[in-house]
Amino acid sequence: MLHDAPLRCPAHKRPRYYAETMNRTGALNPSPRTLDVETVVHFDQLVTAGADSMNGWRAQSLDLRGHSRELKALDAQGAIFLGCTFDDGVEESLRRRGALLFPTLHGIPFNPYRGSLYTAAELYPDISSTEYESTLDAQVYQWSILPGQRGNLDATLAAALHDHAIGDALDELLDHGALAGTKIVGVMGGHAAQRGTREFADAARLGRLLARSGFAVATGGGPGAMEAANMGAYLSGLPDAGSAAALEALAAVPGFRPSVTAWARQAAAVVESHPEGTPTLGIPTWFYGHEPPNLFATHIAKYFANATREAILLELCKGGIVFLPGAAGTVQEIFQDACENYYGAPETITPMVLVGREHWERTFPAWPMLQSLAAGKPMADRIFLVDSVEEALAVVSG
Repeated sequence: MLHDAPLRCPAHKRPRYYAETMNRTGALNPSPRTLDVETVVHFDQLVTAGADSMNGWRAQSLDLRGHSRELKALDAQGAIFLGCTFDDGVEESLRRRGALLFPTLHGIPFNPYRGSLYTAAELYPDISSTEYESTLDAQVYQWSILPGQRGNLDATLAAALHDHAIGDALDELLDHGALAGTKIVGVMGGHAAQRGTREFADAARLGRLLARSGFAVATGGGPGAMEAANMGAYLSGLPDAGSAAALEALAAVPGFRPSVTAWARQAAAVVESHPEGTPTLGIPTWFYGHEPPNLFATHIAKYFANATREAILLELCKGGIVFLPGAAGTVQEIFQDACENYYGAPETITPMVLVGREHWERTFPAWPMLQSLAAGKPMADRIFLVDSVEEALAVVSG
């Protein structure tokens, strides 16, 4: 029937074969003639190689002071500069000669044109001696919930530009960065899992097993099961005793309530003891700003728009998604992923693994509904209900 046609799904529920025509940010793929000039060094290399035109160049958040001579010598027609810094008089020269310049936006606590993902050190600067409320992460959240902010055009524009930049940086990480060529498995689960509990240890063991099996681990980037999975992957290079010691150390501060500061400091101490961990990905959101991002994700793609964040997280997990026990947010993610698999071409369907029979059959009976949806569909043999994280690993490895 017409209402079942896949292209009538909302954008964040469109099937994977539709999304293949798009990049990971949800925007149309850039023109082949667009060149991202990612660093000042890259700019210098292009000039040294003999470039005489910047047509199609796109520079973002570059400090180009001291490059006035080169910028004035190059043909500027068709160039785009987003939030770049120039010597006096250069901006007017570039505009006059056909370049498009997006100005630096003032009065906001973040860079909307940033060229890279976040790190925990950036979101939690000097957390060992600084209260969480003074960190970049907290300041951005406070900015986002100021009265009237959601209806403010400048704020909306800044947030949209920021999320687009994060999408670009995420593409770069997956195409050319630390996670290039690695199959990603998503781990979803509740934020309520406390350090020192069996639930937290299970999630950490899952992250460890996945990383040791060659997968990259991606989570929603928050606390609870998400932190545990990122931690397990990050510390996967340690012997079992080292991983157990880190879990024990974390348990001294079980959760982020009542003090995010104490929670973050305990994690920062573990990371400081093991600074060369395995790369992991966290994709949190300031929409749920009361849930702080965990410090064990080496690459943090933090968005303002939660719908964008959710869709991108699901889309990236080509190795499948493991759903640990959780509540409303995890249930939402199960059925958002189910919608993509339901309408997806058979070749694009990825495994969905629910861990915990009691939880998913009785406490929150998502499994019976998922079975009903899958009946008679290609996804039917790609959904699984298991009792242990070891079984979940066997499914995604199979």
